[in-house]
Amino acid sequence: MSSFDDREKAFETKFAMDQELAFRVAARRNRLLGEWAAGLMGLTKEETDAYAKAVVQADFEEAGDEDVIRKVMGDLVSAGVDMDEQRVRTALSDKAVEARRQFMQEEN
Repeated sequence: MSSFDDREKAFETKFAMDQELAFRVAARRNRLLGEWAAGLMGLTKEETDAYAKAVVQADFEEAGDEDVIRKVMGDLVSAGVDMDEQRVRTALSDKAVEARRQFMQEEN
């Protein structure tokens, strides 16, 4: 029975670590998306940092990515940037790949 308990604990630990990594990747992805959008809006470095943090915070409004997409789309349109939702979704996907790559590089 001890072997089973050890195995169960190992699975629980791995699950928790995987969840933590997924959270960190999503937060970095959102920060990278915010930096991308800030560049399109012509924000200063300080404004870009603040905006990227606001995009990360926007992800806590609801489950999924729709809150982030809605924020970035609204801000880009308000800033007069010619943008469509598909470009934002594509950028979000690209930034997810970049965030994962960055974490993998940090582990090595």
